[in-house]
Order: sequence, then C-alpha cells, then structure tokens
Amino acid sequence: METIRRWVEDSPYSRFLGVRLDYLSEQTARIVLPYQDENSNPGNVLHGGCAASLGAIGGQVLARAVLGEDSGPWHTAQMQVNYLAAAIGEDVVADAELLRRGKQLCFISVVVHTTEGKPIAQITTTVRGRMGAEPAQTVKSAGDQGEADPGPMGPHIGKVPFIGNRGIHVEHMTGGTSRLVMPFRDDNADLAGGVHEGAVLALLDTAGAMASWAESGPGRYKASTASMQLQNLAPAPKADLVAYGRCVQRDNEMFWSDVEVASAEDGQVTARGTVLYRILT
Repeated sequence: METIRRWVEDSPYSRFLGVRLDYLSEQTARIVLPYQDENSNPGNVLHGGCAASLGAIGGQVLARAVLGEDSGPWHTAQMQVNYLAAAIGEDVVADAELLRRGKQLCFISVVVHTTEGKPIAQITTTVRGRMGAEPAQTVKSAGDQGEADPGPMGPHIGKVPFIGNRGIHVEHMTGGTSRLVMPFRDDNADLAGGVHEGAVLALLDTAGAMASWAESGPGRYKASTASMQLQNLAPAPKADLVAYGRCVQRDNEMFWSDVEVASAEDGQVTARGTVLYRILT
C-alpha cells in the first residue's frame, strides 16, 4: 500500500496535479483530485488530460496491487476514454474496479465523477506488468514533412493553464495536421524517472484536438474531446516528446484524428491513438 501510495502521490506529475490515493484493495481503488486552476481549461473546466490521467493512475494502482511489486515496470497497454460531462471548478474522484486479472494483464474500469456524483468520464484500461523484461524495441515514427507553420491558433495554445504547465507548444498546425512538442521537465515525470503516462495522455489529446482545429480553421466555436483511444507501446522515456496529429475524417462537427507520440531525439514511438473531437458552430 505505501509503495503504491508513494508512486501515486510522489511522482512529480501527479504531485503537481494534486492527486491523492484515498483507498485501495485488491478489487477497487479511489483516487481524489481537488480542483486547482493549474489543471484547467478556460472557464475553470477540468482539462480532459487530467480526467484521462486519473484513469491511467487508477488502472496502474490496481495492477501493481494485484500483480505484485516484482511485476514491473508497468504501462497502460490500452485505454478508452469517453468524456461524459465537464467538471467546472469542482473536485473530482476516480473509482477504479478490477474486471479481470491475467498473468501479465489487468483489465480495469474507472469512473471519474465529481464529489456530488456527476459522471465526468468512463474509462476502460488494460495495464501490463512487464515482469522485469528488457525494454521494448518500439517502431520508429515516420514523422511529418517538417513544416513549421503554427497557424493563427498555435501561438495561443500554451496559454491554456494545464497545457502551459506541461510545457507543450505548437510547432505546426495547418491543413488538418499538427506537430506539438513537450519538453521533459520535472513536473511531467513519473517516480521511475521517465515521462508520466498522464502527461503523455495530455500531449496525445492536445495533438488530436489541434489537428481537428487545423482542419476546421479558427472561429468562435464550442469544442471538446468526445472520446480518446490510446495505446502505450512501452513506458515513456526520460526525453522530450513530439506528437504528430493528422485529421483522417471529418463529418460535419465530428473530427477523427490519429496521433503518434515519439521521442524527439530518436523518433521511437512510445504511444499512439485516435482522438474523436467535436467542434460546434
């Protein structure tokens, strides 16, 4: 319990967010995140990356508990996040439940809700314990064409509190494509030393959203991530990360964007996924 609590509360990323482990058994866990401006979008709305981070943390908490301390290193091999409502200036809670335990994989459901009971996100996650195996050799990203046009919106994205606190900045954002960079910094780190999965989720989510905006063009619209699917191919390294987003389909107000997150140094992919984004006129 105390080893897991230290990972939750002492990892620099989750400590910056204010995450706290409230309860843990071999079947359930509860994670608490008090409201603070630093985790928000404009209007005091909790950033979707925070809600997704709670899913990743809750899933790993249970996997570490049931697989044991010697089963690491751990990573979220797959995650599906459905955003149900916004939390506006509210504390939130994540309740995680173990659905099934395998030899290396744990299947977990996480419900994120306000302390008043309003559902914010429904998350399913598959966490893998690598059982001391050698680091995975992941594929190398094809990258993009190297354009460097942030468009009219790109320079302003870092002013959003949560995004700015991750150090995320837009290098390219036109023609339905995006390229965002997140430098390695202490506030994005996991206790093990690499980039925390929650910070990776935030980068992937933002890159998908920016690819959607790059397709639609700027305007006084209402927008949000409807859902997100993520695959972590391996624990993220201690390195600057780059995310390549590409809008692959638009249907009126709905946008589907594929994203790869890779090490900026060697291009090795650490995560990939699809962001379903909605922009309402």
